[in-house]
Amino acid sequence: MNPRKLIMFGMLKVALLALAIGIVFSLYGCNTVRGIGQDLEKAGEAIQKSSK
Repeated sequence: MNPRKLIMFGMLKVALLALAIGIVFSLYGCNTVRGIGQDLEKAGEAIQKSSK
């Protein structure tokens, strides 16, 4: 392999690693946002019950 192909292969590996890390963090963040939404919904229900 010539040096240019080696550099391109290295860049491809770094890009794929960055993509994989981004996917993992986006999935983690999605679960966190969903959990916050569920907590707020339960808090709203508790407020409605207490006002009746």
